Amino acid sequence: MAKSTPRHKPVGSARVPNSSKTQISLASGSMTALDLLLLILAGAGIALTTYLTYTASFEVHPAFCREGSGCDIVQSSRWATFLGIPMALWGLFTYLLIAGLAWSGRGQFKSGTTLIFVSMSGFAVSAYLTVVSVVEIEATCPYCLTSFAIMTTILGIGLARRPPNWLKSLKEAAVIGLLIVGVLHLHYGGWFDAAAGPEDPQLQALVTHLDHTGAKFYGAYWCPSCQEQKAMFFASADRLPYVECSSGGRGSALTTACFKADIKTYPTWIIGERRLTGIQTPQELARASGFNWQE
Repeated sequence: MAKSTPRHKPVGSARVPNSSKTQISLASGSMTALDLLLLILAGAGIALTTYLTYTASFEVHPAFCREGSGCDIVQSSRWATFLGIPMALWGLFTYLLIAGLAWSGRGQFKSGTTLIFVSMSGFAVSAYLTVVSVVEIEATCPYCLTSFAIMTTILGIGLARRPPNWLKSLKEAAVIGLLIVGVLHLHYGGWFDAAAGPEDPQLQALVTHLDHTGAKFYGAYWCPSCQEQKAMFFASADRLPYVECSSGGRGSALTTACFKADIKTYPTWIIGERRLTGIQTPQELARASGFNWQE
């Protein structure tokens, strides 16, 4: 009779792991939908602020922003620059930083605290400038409103990612945002630099009078006396009927307008038939142009 062969369990048979102990991990560097949306929004902000920086640097009107429109009024206001730099360029730096943070933190659910601080700062500045444009300037700029919407959405996505201690980070970022807005408000109030503050009505009226009567102020960008002359008009300096004479730095040829006016020294004022050389006080310019200056 044949003997039955005992059945043995295969040695090294695979065991099915307990499903409760199975871990599914996200590979480092993978991208989530929120990461992708952040990068798209940051890219849109970069494109927008790059364009506005270009138009501000070369003094051209942005598209669909005709002269005298609300957009033009906002873009040419004193709030359009900060420390001599177009506000759009500050926005560009912010969007570039956000894009870098979004890219470096993609797929990492525990990242995003720094992004909250940066986006909150950008949101606070955008909100402040939006309020200023509506309340103070009484005009709005579609480009600025678009940037505000982008920054608001970025902040919302940054909070939706829920990094560790996100609520604490939000409170701290809000305090920093308020501090930044406070400094901006003092700056534009003329506390740190009178040229950044509101215009003196009489100086503004004098500059407008000089421009309307055909007066010209000839100078060079590298001339210290010309800078001192402009500083006398504080926030109204940009309204002066200024003509640049330097075609390419100290010692370069005169520009055509200055050559025709036979400019020999800086600054030179030509008011009607009168030629005044050297720094002139607002009172002297008022007398020379027939403006009624109130002491």
